[in-house]
Amino acid sequence: MSEREAHGAPARDDAGALAPIRVRVELAARGYDVLVGPGVRAEVSGCVPSGARRATVVTQAGIGIEVDPGVAYEVLEIPGGERAKSLSTVEEICRFMARANMHRGDVLVAVGGGVVTDVAGYAASGYHRGIAVIHVPTTLLGQVDAAIGGKTGVNLPEGKNLVGSFWQPVGVFCDTETLASLPEREWRSGHGEMAKYAFLGVEDLDELGLCEQVARCVACKAEVVASDERDGGRRVILNYGHTLAHALEAAGFASEDANSPATELRHGEAVGIGLVFAAELAYRMGRIKMSRVERHRQVVAGYGLPVELPAGADPAGLVQLMARDKKSTGELTFVLDGPGGVELVHGVRAELVHEVLQGLRGER
Repeated sequence: MSEREAHGAPARDDAGALAPIRVRVELAARGYDVLVGPGVRAEVSGCVPSGARRATVVTQAGIGIEVDPGVAYEVLEIPGGERAKSLSTVEEICRFMARANMHRGDVLVAVGGGVVTDVAGYAASGYHRGIAVIHVPTTLLGQVDAAIGGKTGVNLPEGKNLVGSFWQPVGVFCDTETLASLPEREWRSGHGEMAKYAFLGVEDLDELGLCEQVARCVACKAEVVASDERDGGRRVILNYGHTLAHALEAAGFASEDANSPATELRHGEAVGIGLVFAAELAYRMGRIKMSRVERHRQVVAGYGLPVELPAGADPAGLVQLMARDKKSTGELTFVLDGPGGVELVHGVRAELVHEVLQGLRGER
């Protein structure tokens, strides 16, 4: 396909219909295509490995998206929400596949949001020491971020995503038709991740149609993943805004669960706050100008996302939680904007972090 299409420019087929956009994740023998467009889930069967005899489709109740992998298959519904991201769910998936007599050449298909693709991807990486997995993300957040790049993982009581693996899918199908019924908060959550890409070089997203928006974000992530598959360096920039977001989730103020109480932030909403926090922190460290901070606030607020900490959030407690972030090496570590763009910064003073958090409580 053309370079224009790979970066989100619309193309049409011979009948004049909007054609799917194909973005390649270049990882040599592990490379794969991400297909973006309405109805692309109908093409999943063409991605199933040629030797596969059976498939397991993993999803959650209420998603209601049917996918036919073109081989004999059974459907497993895992628990809803964040509680599904556990080792017990991984065991449940693997035992289901064992009872279905699935072998190493078979395939697992994950249909759902980021929770489903995370936990199903991890199960696929371990079952028979690795079987093929195909992702069909059904949320905006899943399509622009969670389903791309091969990071899988589950939570422990001690923290988020502490157990996982790098396991690339053999294909990803971002069917924009599946987004039609998303609740407003799910759209906002996806827009939190989309806002992140505005500071990683993806400009003018608001001027594009939905398919092109998704494809541009996918192309950005694909390029970063191709340069650093196993998160040893540059890939850390994809965590921009996430250090505070994960702390808010650990403190109980945010959740990935679509059925979480209205008083809780969704993951992408927490990322929006995290982006504003990161910009304020970078400004206080002399890394960026105030105009750049205001740009962060403009983008985040423009998506209808919050820009201040939720009521009751304790800055001191959040600093402690951020110190446990998996990027940390014994000191406070953040992904921050700067003269050369977004990058990892070590050794940030806890006192300064606390002051910036206080400011996000409206005590400016």
